[in-house]
Amino acid sequence: MLNRLRSIWTIPDLRNKILFTIAMLLVFRLVAYVPVPGISPSALSNANSSNTGDLKQFFGLLDVFTGGSLYTFGIASMGVYPYITASIVVQLLQGIIPKLGAMQREGEAGRNRLAQITRYITVPLALLQAFGQMALLVQLGAIQPSQFNLFNGSSFIPTLSALVSLTAGTMFLVWIGELITENGIGNGISLIIFANIMVRIPQQIGSQLISNSGGAGSGLSTGGAIGILFIVALGLAMTFVMVMVYLAQRRIPVQYPSKRRVFAMERAGQETTYIPMQVNSAGMIPIIFASSMLLLPVIIANFMQTSTNTGLHNFFVTIRTWLDTTNWWYWVIFGLMVGLFTFFYATVLWEQQNLAENLQKQGAFITGIRPGARTNEYLTRVMHRLTFGGAIFLGIVAVAPALISTNQNNLPFQAASLLIIVGVALDTIKQLEAQMVMRNYSGFLS
Repeated sequence: MLNRLRSIWTIPDLRNKILFTIAMLLVFRLVAYVPVPGISPSALSNANSSNTGDLKQFFGLLDVFTGGSLYTFGIASMGVYPYITASIVVQLLQGIIPKLGAMQREGEAGRNRLAQITRYITVPLALLQAFGQMALLVQLGAIQPSQFNLFNGSSFIPTLSALVSLTAGTMFLVWIGELITENGIGNGISLIIFANIMVRIPQQIGSQLISNSGGAGSGLSTGGAIGILFIVALGLAMTFVMVMVYLAQRRIPVQYPSKRRVFAMERAGQETTYIPMQVNSAGMIPIIFASSMLLLPVIIANFMQTSTNTGLHNFFVTIRTWLDTTNWWYWVIFGLMVGLFTFFYATVLWEQQNLAENLQKQGAFITGIRPGARTNEYLTRVMHRLTFGGAIFLGIVAVAPALISTNQNNLPFQAASLLIIVGVALDTIKQLEAQMVMRNYSGFLS
């Protein structure tokens, strides 16, 4: 393995791509510590340490994708989460708006136009999320209400500058991610999220050690050591299972017509290949969907529970109670929503591929299945069975951390975090493998 790692540096082009990726990630981490104008880091730190309510827990869930910059409230505190949301929206709209679906089939030019549309949608989504995060900081007491008001002459400019700074930070990260995709080893947006999560792991492990030892100045007790070992073992087990499920696929054999030259004559023949159908084709998108759907009502409830109307006040207080992460039914709802979104997203992706139609155009067929509608029914049925297993897996993984700790912010791993780490790591290895094979070298893994 060491020889294979060293062989990467013998390829100048690949070495430059890796160094460029590392340099861009360092720039990104430096930007994460640039503070938002008008926000006091000390006031934010005091509010974070003194607040122990459910708002802080939801604030911690939002911090999963930002590498801790949300607690320092730098200009990159939103990460690339608005861009991910915009990408999901555009992808879902392709099945609803025919013109967007046609762009996807136009090749490179169509994909570039879709990418531009995604960036346009990212800007208003980033402004909306920036507004919500600042309002959440007001609720936490980190920002004074008089400092956050777009409809007040004295606070309009500071509020607008903060919103614009947060939006510009998100778009800057999107630009860095696209530079990594074009000039680096690929998957730039995913690598930014990956780096965000990895920088948080040492801090979370340290917090877990301190909490299990009874304080920073005391030694680690036997019970605390056993708890840490249990968490590490569970994290390794979950990672192993995620890798197996991520790579798991069912191969559907397909026959393609081919011609073979025998002496001076051409004879028709058949070439056998397969369609790889993954168990977890949706990735971590269902968990992001479910988290967003459960976070939005709570954020709205935090604003509306101050209403003078008794009925509205009681309604939004009930919503906050039901969607409190310390209640077991929150995790039941979360797990069920993850499973439902897995089916929904996998179905949308499947319908966009038009696989049965493409096979029929190429003259290919599955043995024993008539081309056309029958092939589509067969493949759809297989996809549903595989997705059912993937939905159960994602639902269990999503609620697994809640079974060992009620404080999700101090866990060194979470469901979405582990899925992203596993997925990005495997995709990066595949990118390195492809780069080495393309240059007539032996593969990274073979």
